[in-house]
Amino acid sequence: MFLRTVMAFRPVLWPTLCLALVSACSSAPSGAAVYAVTAQQNYSKGLNELEQKDWVAAAKYFAFIRARFPYSKYAVLAELRISDAEFGAAHYVQAIDGYKLFIKFHPTHEMVTNGYAEFRIGEAYYKMLPGDMWILPPAYEKDQSSTYDAERELRTFVKKHPSSQYTERAQKMLQRVHAHLAAHEWYVAKFYWERDKPMGTVLRLRRLLDRFAGTRYDGDALWLLGQAYLKVKMPERAKDVWQRLINEHPNHAHAGAARRALADLSS
Repeated sequence: MFLRTVMAFRPVLWPTLCLALVSACSSAPSGAAVYAVTAQQNYSKGLNELEQKDWVAAAKYFAFIRARFPYSKYAVLAELRISDAEFGAAHYVQAIDGYKLFIKFHPTHEMVTNGYAEFRIGEAYYKMLPGDMWILPPAYEKDQSSTYDAERELRTFVKKHPSSQYTERAQKMLQRVHAHLAAHEWYVAKFYWERDKPMGTVLRLRRLLDRFAGTRYDGDALWLLGQAYLKVKMPERAKDVWQRLINEHPNHAHAGAARRALADLSS
């Protein structure tokens, strides 16, 4: 949150802010800023600090612009770039808040209409996806709130900005997000199956196949969904999903078993 505080431009806070950021990101430089005469010059210096990954120095320049040149076009851009500094410092929640405020107060700005601000919101949520560490449960067992947020924002962005320069990157992120969510749905579906709760399995697998199709779980999900349908006495639906398994994944490990199961159900 301290980079957002920089926007108020209170010099007395600089030592505290710098120490906090350096401790959070050990590779960060000192955060020193030497201000220039014009808004444009300070903006250029701020952009250079972003490229150098000196998030504190960058935020200082942009806050300086907002304080000293409030009616310059660079003051508006500085609002956006402070969020970029938050993003760079891995303060993703604060960055998301900043980008959302920028969109709210500057809806016709070029950096909104070209999709940049919305893309960065999706990217920030993507950066917060749960990861795997050997001392912690695997990612698919963890809370998926940020994953669903990333899926929603990236999907909305791709739909709204199909021709944006950021769309290809968003689509790649969305594929990875779908893989994360499919793994989670598969994990929960098996959890219910192993505890003899077939309807829970049905609901989770249908969600997986409806919303996150195209991942490595499709074939296994179709096979298990057919078994779950039989358990809840819905054989016609079992036939449908097994036929889909045979048609869409003819070489899957369970395709042969699906053919035999269909034959048994038809006899």
